[in-house]
Amino acid sequence: MKILFIGDVVGSPGRNMISEYLPKLKAKFHPNITIINGENAASGRGITQKIYNGFIEAGAQAVTLGNHSWDNKDIFEFIDSANYLVRPANFPTNTPGKGMVFCRSLGQEIAIINLQGRTFLPPLDCPFEKADKLIEEAKKRTSIIFVDFHGEATSEKQAMGWYLDGRVTAVVGTHTHVQTADNRILPKGTAFITDVGMTGPYDGILGMDRNAVIKRFLTALPVRFEVAEGRSQLSAVLIDIDQKSGTAKSIERILINDDHPFFD
Repeated sequence: MKILFIGDVVGSPGRNMISEYLPKLKAKFHPNITIINGENAASGRGITQKIYNGFIEAGAQAVTLGNHSWDNKDIFEFIDSANYLVRPANFPTNTPGKGMVFCRSLGQEIAIINLQGRTFLPPLDCPFEKADKLIEEAKKRTSIIFVDFHGEATSEKQAMGWYLDGRVTAVVGTHTHVQTADNRILPKGTAFITDVGMTGPYDGILGMDRNAVIKRFLTALPVRFEVAEGRSQLSAVLIDIDQKSGTAKSIERILINDDHPFFD
């Protein structure tokens, strides 16, 4: 079994990359499950129902979120009815939406969990304790458990990978928008990468217009961040899984941009 995970989609440039390259990625790699992080998909902040539906129609089985989950007010109108939209599970108990969903492929369920880190981000419930509870629940139904850990600190994301090694199929980091080169299978069989990277503008800074970001650093004054224009990129990982045991066999980084062209 193969899982394709596409990192943080930023604005219309990221959505256009999904439209152009997801069919090509499916044709080349034949993933059984495709997951997209869509927390920046609506103009760089949040997600709308139209965008969520578009990702599902494009071939995603689930869409994960992160710290920008609530930035677009449209989310409150549809999150509870969106069966495959996953917000961080360690938000407070009464928060709308779901922190874990189940998809099915090849006659087997796959649990998809979304968690958010607490280092340099707003304080939430402990993601490690929440992971323990959700994994116990998921294992009653499946041995294949995928975790999107949305965090700022590389140390916190690596700690989660080691903490869950052997208990989940994969822990992939999102949020920092720069693909890391540490993809590996941990000793007990969990696929890990600190950050999958982003899908969207290639010539911006973390997807935003670089001139505004540079001005912020130079002046320390408030500026309005807009999604950058120009060339785009797509960042993803492909994880090959032993379907019986739920352990990962390999994790491969995918990076598509003008400097790393895609070959069919």
